[in-house]
Amino acid sequence: MDFLNVGLDLVQSRLAWVATDPFDWKLYLQVSSWGVCLFESYLLLRQFPLYSKTEPPAALKEHFKDDVFSKSQTYGKDKAKFSLISGLYKQVVDSILMQFGLVAWSWKAGGWIVGKLGYGPEYEITQSIAFAFTLFFISSLPSLPLSVYQTFVLEEKHGFNKTTSRLFVTDLLKSWAVGFVIGAPFLSAFLAIFKWAGDRFVPWLMAFLLMFQMSMVVLYPTVIQPLFNKLSPLAGGDLRTRIEALASKLKFPLKHLYEIDGSKRSSHSNAYFFGLPWSKHIVIFDTLIKQSKPEEVEAVLAHELGHWYYMHPTKLLSVSQLHIFTILALFPAFLTAPPLLSAFDFPSSVAAKPPTIVAFLLYQMLLTPMEAVVGIAMNAVSRRFEYEADRFACELETQLGEPAMADMGDRLGRALIALHVENLSTVWVDWLYSAYHHSHPTLTERLRALEGYKSAAAAKKGAAEKKEL
Repeated sequence: MDFLNVGLDLVQSRLAWVATDPFDWKLYLQVSSWGVCLFESYLLLRQFPLYSKTEPPAALKEHFKDDVFSKSQTYGKDKAKFSLISGLYKQVVDSILMQFGLVAWSWKAGGWIVGKLGYGPEYEITQSIAFAFTLFFISSLPSLPLSVYQTFVLEEKHGFNKTTSRLFVTDLLKSWAVGFVIGAPFLSAFLAIFKWAGDRFVPWLMAFLLMFQMSMVVLYPTVIQPLFNKLSPLAGGDLRTRIEALASKLKFPLKHLYEIDGSKRSSHSNAYFFGLPWSKHIVIFDTLIKQSKPEEVEAVLAHELGHWYYMHPTKLLSVSQLHIFTILALFPAFLTAPPLLSAFDFPSSVAAKPPTIVAFLLYQMLLTPMEAVVGIAMNAVSRRFEYEADRFACELETQLGEPAMADMGDRLGRALIALHVENLSTVWVDWLYSAYHHSHPTLTERLRALEGYKSAAAAKKGAAEKKEL
C-alpha cells in the first residue's frame, strides 16, 4: 500500500499545475470532442462507398441472394447516414449546452431542488444526486427524437422493429426509474468513499467498483432484465438436449437455460451467458431459435462456451480494472482544481472548493480523446478473443473425443452466415472503420479463420491417428 501511495503522490505532483495554472479547459474539450466527432464522421465517409457494391465478397456469394444482399446494402447505408447525421447533431447540441454552462446551471438547479426539500449546501451528496439526475434528464431530451426515428422509421423501414409506441414509452420510463433506484445509492456510496478515504481513495474505490460490477452480474439478469423481457426456461427438445450435453462434457456450471422474447422489440438475434464462476446461465433469443437449426445454435453456444473456457470475461474484467485504476490515479490532480470549474462557468464560491461529483464529471469529459484510443485497443483485444472462441468450437472433436462434433466449425460458419443474412448485416467493411467500431471480426475474416482452424484440427487429428498406429 505504501508503494501505491508513493506512486500516486508522484503522479499528483507531476499534475500539480492543474490545480493552480489557468487553462481554457472548455476550449480544450470543445476542440477534442469535435476532433473525435469529425474522425468518426470521416470513418463513416470511408465506409459509404462500400454500400454501392452490387455483389458480396466471393466467399459469401453463394450464401446471399441478390435481393437479400441489396437489402443489406440499403440497410447499412441508411444506418450509416443516420449515424453521421445523429453524431453531428449530438455534437452540436453538446457543444451549445457546454458553451452556455449547462453543468454549472445543473449544479445550481440541484442546490435549488435540495433547498426546497429543506437541505442546505452542506449536504453535498444530496445535492450531487439532484445535480446528476438534472443533468442526465436535460442531456437526454435532445436525443429522444433520434431514438424515436431510429426505432419507428429506420428499423421499421427494414422490417426489424417490433416495438409499439406504448412499449417504447414504458421502456423509457422503466430505464429512468431503474437508473434512479440504482444510481442514487451507487452515487451516494461513491461520494461517501471519497469523503471517508480522503487522498487515499483509489484502492477503496477500486474495491467498491469491482464489488458493484460483480453484484450487477447477478442483479441485471435476475432483477433488471425481467422488467423489460420475459425469460422462460428453454423448452425440452433437440436443442436443449444438445446444449445440456455440451455443457456437461465441458464441465460448464450450467444452472439455467433460458429463452428470451427478443422478438418483442426486434427481429435481431443473439445468445449469451452470464453468472458467477460457479453458477452460469445461458440465454438464447427466440429469434435465433426460429432462424437457425438446432445444430447451428449449438455451434453458436460452443463459441460462447469458448469464451468461458479461455476465461475471456475474467480477462476483460482485469483489463477494465486497469483502465479504471488509470482514470482514478490521475483524478486527484483534478479533484481540487478551481481553474477547472472556473473554465466551465462555475462561480468562484463553488470553484474554490470543487464538489467531487462535478470535478469527476468534468475530468471524465476531458478524457474524451483518450477513451477513443482505449476503445480501439479494447476492440483489438475483443476480436482476438472472438478468434480464440471460434477456434475452440472447431477443436471440440479433438478435445472431447466426440466424432459427432467433427463438423462444428462448418456448423458455426453456417450459423454466422445465417445471422448476417437474417440481420441484414453489412459484409463489406472498411478496415479502419472496423478497427474503431467493431468488437468482432468481420464475417469474411471469421470464415477465413474458421477454414484455417478446421484444417489445423484435421491435421492434428490425422497426426494423432498415425501416432496410435
